Amino acid sequence: MRLNAKLIIIMLSLLVLAMLTLFILNQYAQTALVKEIQDSSQEISKAVQMSIEDLTSSTETSRLTDYLIKAREKGINEINIINTEGEIIDSSDPDKIGKKRELKKLEKGVHAVQRPVGGAVLSQKPYEVVVPVIVGDEQLGYVQINMLLDNISDIQRANFIRRLFATGMVFTVGIALIIFLARRYTTPIKNMVEDFKLVSSGDLSVTIPVESNDEIGEMAVGFNNMVEKLREREALEKRLYEAEHLSRVGQLASGIAHEIRNPLNYISLAIDHLKTEMLPCCGDKYSELTELTEKIKEEVRRANYMVVNFMNYGRPLKLRRTQVIYRELLGKVLPVLQDRLTEQHITVIQQLPADLPPLWIDGELFRNCILNFVTNASQAMPEGGTITLGALFDDGQIKLTFSDQGSGISPDDISKIFQPYFTTKDVGIGLGLAITERIIKEHGGSIIVESTVGAGTTITVSLPQQATET
Repeated sequence: MRLNAKLIIIMLSLLVLAMLTLFILNQYAQTALVKEIQDSSQEISKAVQMSIEDLTSSTETSRLTDYLIKAREKGINEINIINTEGEIIDSSDPDKIGKKRELKKLEKGVHAVQRPVGGAVLSQKPYEVVVPVIVGDEQLGYVQINMLLDNISDIQRANFIRRLFATGMVFTVGIALIIFLARRYTTPIKNMVEDFKLVSSGDLSVTIPVESNDEIGEMAVGFNNMVEKLREREALEKRLYEAEHLSRVGQLASGIAHEIRNPLNYISLAIDHLKTEMLPCCGDKYSELTELTEKIKEEVRRANYMVVNFMNYGRPLKLRRTQVIYRELLGKVLPVLQDRLTEQHITVIQQLPADLPPLWIDGELFRNCILNFVTNASQAMPEGGTITLGALFDDGQIKLTFSDQGSGISPDDISKIFQPYFTTKDVGIGLGLAITERIIKEHGGSIIVESTVGAGTTITVSLPQQATET
């Protein structure tokens, strides 16, 4: 609901409440006033009747004094019975009996008098009721009743106080509602100002909860949309910066890699020459040196392969698939790493089922994948531990697992480990896992990484099983 609509509803509600309250109080006051007038009229009638009875009675007993004690509660202050000569023959005030009144000044009916009754200063103007007493055709005299309308005034005063109090309460409720509404709107605006300051300082994680459908809610939606666009823009700028950075690094690294291939080729040729010319002359050292040269040759081959992959990163891979026995592939890879693993006190355990089908892969490319997985696992366990290589055939998929007991990978880094040039190590350029993921995906496979910080990491590679080419 809009703010102006809420304000209009509040003002209309206050108006209706005030009118209803005043109407109820007015009805109550009218009822009380009518009842009081009826009671006063009855008392006046009773006083007149009693005065006529005293005037026409032959007895000299006066009942006015006793009656006035109760009549004062209804506003009757004094009762005088006056004969036709103007003499007060009976009165509720014994001191006035025998005194004269000028008949010409007696006004018939009800009228206000200008003098205080009984010499007292009254809060209300006194009224006088003069009723002539006529029996047949003969006028016997007059009945004069002095009365005060203090009871009626009290009712009016009480009604005025009630209306004033009710009006004050209505406006107090209205002011409270307005203050509540003002705080309800100013508080979110104040919070929004603080959020704007955070966004202007570069914090784009701010999100304002949308709690209403009014202007504040629209402002919150607009603010969140703005922040979301700023996040998208920041992410785009970050990707553009990373792409530019990777492009520059890639150009530099490609040039360096090209230069590295020349000494690698020379080392490879030199090893071949040593194997052909020098090893036959070593006698009993022949076997040991042959194994050593084979390892050097393998490391040179791996380095050269990494350089080639690095230079060709981004180009389509050409797979040379063959059927490869996984156990045999591990037998070629692990000996190359055995010296390093032994030095780090790392044990490799193979848990391979005997009926595991052959892998339909490019053996040379997949060799490097295994080397990367085992190397990364060993680097995660500088104090030693166990690397477990497992395999499982399930529903047309061959799943290979590589588990270590290392330091693990933080949840924030798991999504980044396959990004080019991302690394958490002090050495390396961060292309190993990126190239490995690419090779596996080119085979139609997938990689799942599960890691617990301080407990270890398990990498699961899923590869589809395919028939041998004919």
